[in-house]
Amino acid sequence: MSVLTEQAVVLPQESGQETLLDPMEIRKARAVKIERIGRWVLPVVILAAAIILWDRICVWNEIPHYVLPRPALVLESLISDWSILSVALLNTLKITFGALFIATFGGLALAVLFTQSKWIEISFFPFAVILQVTPIIAIAPLIFIYVDSVQVGLLICAWIVAFFPVLSNTTLGLNSADHNLRNLFQMYGATRWQSLRFLRLPAAMPYFLGGLRIAGGLSLIGAIVAEFVAGSAGSGSGLANQILEASYRLNIPRMFAAVILISATGIAIFLVMNLVSHLLLRKWHESALKREN
Repeated sequence: MSVLTEQAVVLPQESGQETLLDPMEIRKARAVKIERIGRWVLPVVILAAAIILWDRICVWNEIPHYVLPRPALVLESLISDWSILSVALLNTLKITFGALFIATFGGLALAVLFTQSKWIEISFFPFAVILQVTPIIAIAPLIFIYVDSVQVGLLICAWIVAFFPVLSNTTLGLNSADHNLRNLFQMYGATRWQSLRFLRLPAAMPYFLGGLRIAGGLSLIGAIVAEFVAGSAGSGSGLANQILEASYRLNIPRMFAAVILISATGIAIFLVMNLVSHLLLRKWHESALKREN
């Protein structure tokens, strides 16, 4: 039917019976479809409008390229300097994912240890808070003084930034298991390992994945900040060094290209973490289940 009216729509079936489609359900289905399209179309439209406005501002105000380059010039620099920027991006990603890996498993293991012993949590959790609230840019120079390897220093800095969200969220999730179910497990003689495996870990999964999404972006930020402080150059340098070098040479288009690569990497990490969270929670957790109404 080309036109949907307020009357119920009758669809024939093979058995000869007829199925009535409620107009309200038709409108809901149409609204859901429009919303799905809008989630992708609207951000693209806004981004395109922002790029056009950026280009027009440069043209209208005759801004030099070494102050604010036009988008086309940034894209040209991204393509022409890709051999340099891609190597720097790979070096930054190594630090980012290395720190995220250590923060994920270290935070999860320590959170489990905290839930098994209240005294351990009381003793060590304040030190994790201290690491979180101390600006990494303030302690990074000390780390590079005490650590011989620049790569290890970068990894430590990025790990410090990414560690706390995983630890705090997972600890909160492990302690958020229903106390009635915990009493039930205890009444039936379940061991600590059984309670952890079958009750606490599933209850903590959404919290852990939430902390992982935060840690993914923070590990990238920590790696970039540490590279700025270290100021390392050469084959092992990352995108932060490319930004510094480009600013010294007034190669502003390359600097913008490096910044865009960092932003795109952060978005990609966030989307991957969201996908992982959805795949793990879609069949059982309320946050990922599709609502009927």
